[in-house]
Amino acid sequence: MAGGVAGGMMASGARHLASGRRPSMGDMLLTPANALRVTRQLSHLRGAAMKLGQLMSLDGGGILPPELTKILGALREGARPMPPAQLDATLIAAWGKDWRRRFERFAVTPIAAASIGQVHRARTRDGRDLAIKVQYPGVRRSIDSDVSNVAALVRMSGLAPAGLDLGPLLDEAKRQLHEEADYLREGRCLRRFADLLADDPDIVTPILQEDLTTPDVLAMTYVEGGPVEMLADAPQAERDRIAALLIDLALRETFEFGLMQTDPNFANYRYDRARGTLALLDFGATREISPELARAGAGLLRAGFAKDEAASRAAAIEIGLFAPQSAPHHQDLVMAMFEVAMGPLSQDTPFDFADPAFVARMRDGGIEIAAAREFTHVPPIDMLFLQRKVGGMFLLASRLGARVAIRPLIERRLPPPIDRAALAAGRMIERRLPPAG
Repeated sequence: MAGGVAGGMMASGARHLASGRRPSMGDMLLTPANALRVTRQLSHLRGAAMKLGQLMSLDGGGILPPELTKILGALREGARPMPPAQLDATLIAAWGKDWRRRFERFAVTPIAAASIGQVHRARTRDGRDLAIKVQYPGVRRSIDSDVSNVAALVRMSGLAPAGLDLGPLLDEAKRQLHEEADYLREGRCLRRFADLLADDPDIVTPILQEDLTTPDVLAMTYVEGGPVEMLADAPQAERDRIAALLIDLALRETFEFGLMQTDPNFANYRYDRARGTLALLDFGATREISPELARAGAGLLRAGFAKDEAASRAAAIEIGLFAPQSAPHHQDLVMAMFEVAMGPLSQDTPFDFADPAFVARMRDGGIEIAAAREFTHVPPIDMLFLQRKVGGMFLLASRLGARVAIRPLIERRLPPPIDRAALAAGRMIERRLPPAG
């Protein structure tokens, strides 16, 4: 793959030079031909390498060329499935040689094939209609080397500042992917979300089937629905409703559940138009949201609503967007981007997610921060996962062309502010009280 991309870059560079223009690294690397080449190879590699392409594919054309995101979009649904013999061997290892006797029907052709596993439709002899996710053999063993190779690509490309310590990020990426490859853990997360959303008429989750679930096989009830991004041609009101549901869910995950599914892959959401329900399908990237992070995030939003620059800067430091010792002009870059982001969040009226001007301002702000090569501060890991989810929801709402009034949704879910004076007074009283008993 590297050789093919390099050859494509040389050909692209030659064309640029022939036209009298000096090519940039980005011009030569980010071409549709190279994207197609990478997509085909990543669909074979699976695991962490394929996830890189999936994450790139979420862009709706505001950052990457639209031809490139269209090609990469194939990775969200179209990984190459494992051969039937390999599938059979994997299921024998999980369920035993007579596994077929449990089923009235088991479709060998998967209904979805993604980065870590593929999903099969099945019906048990006792009448359960199931979706069964089977992990690709060897994924766990490849995670550490995959992440290291992606890191080498980032370093070689010059995308990361020379002084940036990638070590903690790489360790966390490996840990996260190992967790995603543990289907017993994902089953527990699925059960928790099913309990949290049990009374919600608009959002559904599959029901875990514990008797068929192993570390390599996750069994759950089959949930009807089509790809959520296919609603781009639906009536405006329907698109607005789905985007509002997704935004509200992210707020509930942050401020009420203390638990978030942080993978923004569009394929994790399905929509049943007949019932009007949104289905959540994948819980491998579920993470706890600490009370401290939720409190700091709420403080940052309140300061932004109040247009209190000093309070916003203090909250940004508390949440880890930059450090107190970060250079003032670096802090200013981050705060300028925060102010842009607060624009749609502060509106009581619907914000048009299809507005290209807003996407351009956010993109330009990000590029300016990235260009500050001496700015090597890395936010806390949990904050990065939270940002990934929020960014994914924005990109999906943009893809739908939704219009949503965001501030009322936020204000409904924000926890009440902490009275710090009362809290400090309470701690003083606790210290003065005699020990119990």
